[in-house]
Amino acid sequence: MRHLTPALAAALLTLAAGAARAEEGMWTFDNFPIARANATLGTNIDQAFLDKVRLSSVKFGGCSAGLVSGAGLVMTNNHCVATCVANLSTQAVNYAETGFTPRSREEEIKCPGGSAEILTDITDVTERMHAAGAGLEGQAFIRARDAEAGRIEQEACGAATDKRCQVVTLYRGGQFKLYTYKKYSDVRLAFAPEDRAATFGGDLDNFSFPRFAIDAAFIRLYENNAPAATPTHFVWNAAQPVEGTPVFVSGSPGATQRLLTQDQLFTIRDVVLPMDQLLASELRGRLIRFSEESDENAFIAMDPIVGLENTYKRGLGRMRALVDPAFMATRAEGEADFRRRVAADAALTARVGDPWADLAAVQPIQRELYPAYSMLETQAGGGSQLFSWARTLVRGAEERAKPSAERLPEFADSRLAAVQSGLFAERPVYPALDQVRMEWWLSKTREWLTVDDRRVLGLLGPESPEAKSVRLTAGTTLGDPAVRRALWEGGLDAIQASTDPMIVFARAMQYNSRAVRSDWEARVQAPTDRASERLASARFAAYGDAVYPDATGTLRLTYGKIEGSDVPGQRWGPFTTFDGLWARATGAPPFDVAPRLLAAADRIDGDTVLNMAVSSDTIGGSSGSPVVNAAGEMVGANFDSTVLTQRNAYGYDRNVNRSVIVTTGAVTTALRDVYGMDGLVRELGVR
Repeated sequence: MRHLTPALAAALLTLAAGAARAEEGMWTFDNFPIARANATLGTNIDQAFLDKVRLSSVKFGGCSAGLVSGAGLVMTNNHCVATCVANLSTQAVNYAETGFTPRSREEEIKCPGGSAEILTDITDVTERMHAAGAGLEGQAFIRARDAEAGRIEQEACGAATDKRCQVVTLYRGGQFKLYTYKKYSDVRLAFAPEDRAATFGGDLDNFSFPRFAIDAAFIRLYENNAPAATPTHFVWNAAQPVEGTPVFVSGSPGATQRLLTQDQLFTIRDVVLPMDQLLASELRGRLIRFSEESDENAFIAMDPIVGLENTYKRGLGRMRALVDPAFMATRAEGEADFRRRVAADAALTARVGDPWADLAAVQPIQRELYPAYSMLETQAGGGSQLFSWARTLVRGAEERAKPSAERLPEFADSRLAAVQSGLFAERPVYPALDQVRMEWWLSKTREWLTVDDRRVLGLLGPESPEAKSVRLTAGTTLGDPAVRRALWEGGLDAIQASTDPMIVFARAMQYNSRAVRSDWEARVQAPTDRASERLASARFAAYGDAVYPDATGTLRLTYGKIEGSDVPGQRWGPFTTFDGLWARATGAPPFDVAPRLLAAADRIDGDTVLNMAVSSDTIGGSSGSPVVNAAGEMVGANFDSTVLTQRNAYGYDRNVNRSVIVTTGAVTTALRDVYGMDGLVRELGVR
């Protein structure tokens, strides 16, 4: 186990206590520390820089991206378009193997169900949200907050189809902001390399450096069947990067848990992560076995397996942090410092009480309820697309029969457009893959909740997981978007009359799954949110605006420098090159070079920097984030981080935190010298 140096411990202590230094922090754009960033980096950015970066940054599914031309062209990672590529491919025409290289905009193809968004406005709605929950407890508190968020979103966006409004929770309830997005529902694939070019090294190289991957792809935003006009965009800079250069990374990082108490982290360490890791490991094994049964199965399972491997390895890195005594001791000392500051202020103590004790009291309940909540609610269906549609149809019909303010938040009027988009999208369906996922989920639910649990008996009845999963996936007609549309538009009457086996199954499990969710909301979520709101108030009082919120999947800006690393297990310089790729290649998977890339080797300058490391503060969800210099020019896109960086979920470690970037120079080389994408090269302004 790696131990922390005194200097590193001091840096982490600052984080754990609540204030931020150096490159630390996934900052919101309305509270970015301009002066501190300039002082740290020696730059001279201003509000105009922030505005341009924000309006040039794109959220694409669960990934990030950046506008790079005035005609809606956007760069992201290849792994961020993997689902689109898979949906557009067949076994006979597999773009993951060949690359997708359209010769004109007319050949760009729409990503089924794809959408992209640009954050245009941020408004503080904290007072309204706090007032909505005032004096309430349990599920009444949750429902009142959800209803108020729905009202705020509906007031701001109404029936508009070209924008989306979202009330974002920050500081775990300390603040609430209304984020307004410009929405693009027509997103087309403009370029993707061969998958082997983007994933060279496979799982062995994942979460590591040196890396040798062209993990980049392009999509295009369309409006009214024409490329969108996007006059605000990043300028493409394909020059060789220089070590020590300051850079900014703009993207939508997923959830971090840095503001959790020690007691909350112990629950993650002891219950949540072990269960999630065991489940992911077994599902990965089942999908690998499935993929080995035929070439067709290998094609179907390729993308899901990559995603599972990524999830498992990320969880492994996080577990290592939570069982590292030095790391946890540093966090504990930070929490102790925070508590001392609060205790020293009698008025503050009287106002906030003891939120730490309140959160500690929730943990035994959370530990008890998590397995059922996970298996029957958050992981229900095991990732089966057919089941997901069925549950959405059933719940949507039940919820839409109520006033918007009384519904589950995902079915509020302000969010129905997104639900419908997902339901009606035409995308390939693979019942064989869904059967494997359903069988795994049913068997694991029985295992974790036990055979005699009444909810398990309700799920399976007299059938085995194997037989039930086969019957449900073979008999359903939900793979047909016309069937899904008819059921949605038919409302509750159509759902209640349906004999589709997957609909019948989703209907039958609603009582138990809703009960589990209600119990969780009343006994875990509500008291946690209540105490976290008071904890946030105390943190603001103790540390002022030096505090940044946990990441929530919304747009953030972080910064750092191009540099290597020099700690045990992570000693390397900042760059890799194409010459390094050729040297690393063995010809056997996963170190086999993509065919078109290998064929172009003699046309490529071997000294061109392929990937680089940056000391920025990123996490999952930051994939595809544009990396820009102080002039606002794009110099790369984030696509990974190192395994030691996975502790970033719980605390920033400046010595080991490194984001892994594919450079614009490498992407330019691939477009021009490998794939013949001359039109895109010209559009990027490369001469």
